[in-house]
Amino acid sequence: MHNNVLAAAVLGLFVAVGLVLGGSYLNSAAVSWKSADRTVTVKGLAERQVPADLALWPLHFTVTGNDLNSVQRQVDTQAAVIRAFLRDAGFDAQEVSLTSPQVTDQYANNYGNQRPEDRYSAEATVLVRTAKISAVKNAMPRVGSLIAQGVLLSPNYNYRTEFLFTGLEAIKPDMIAAATADARAAARQFAEDSGSDVGQIRSATQGYFSIEDLDSYTPDVKKVRVVTTIDYALDD
Repeated sequence: MHNNVLAAAVLGLFVAVGLVLGGSYLNSAAVSWKSADRTVTVKGLAERQVPADLALWPLHFTVTGNDLNSVQRQVDTQAAVIRAFLRDAGFDAQEVSLTSPQVTDQYANNYGNQRPEDRYSAEATVLVRTAKISAVKNAMPRVGSLIAQGVLLSPNYNYRTEFLFTGLEAIKPDMIAAATADARAAARQFAEDSGSDVGQIRSATQGYFSIEDLDSYTPDVKKVRVVTTIDYALDD
């Protein structure tokens, strides 16, 4: 009986010591975990308005006829009229190109009395690729003069004018720096409100750059935008 009591006492002592040591370890682990968790995640934004530096202006037209040679001559004639118009508008020859005509045999798709008057239809595009944004904007309202010269323009969504910005690489470093500064300002405000100081960056993620029209009426001015996400440590 005496031996059983002694064994139980020793066992109880070991359990008590184990609980004390275990509690101390858990407390240490909890403090370490809280310390590791003292971070703040913020987003930084940078935006900039830039002018477009490249215009793609397609002038799409259609001709019809019953003889392929005649159709080709019409394509060449109307392309020459368009080139002359563009030359007068201030565009150089190397800025203008003509696509190969796409010819459709309309009789192949129509039967009986539903056949159109002209068997062949050909579509072609004179493309202006230029950095002269102002020249494009000035010439676009005057394309009606081409219709008066017999050019059947057939614009649609697939042949819309595009204004592009190609100088992203040159402004990337400054915009990333601005977004990072914006993120740090947000982190600093959070730290002040919580009685802390902003520490080192724990991790950072750069979002993708987006380039959009300023609005639907100003496609030649672009809005460039980037968002960065940064985790900062918080120091007491």
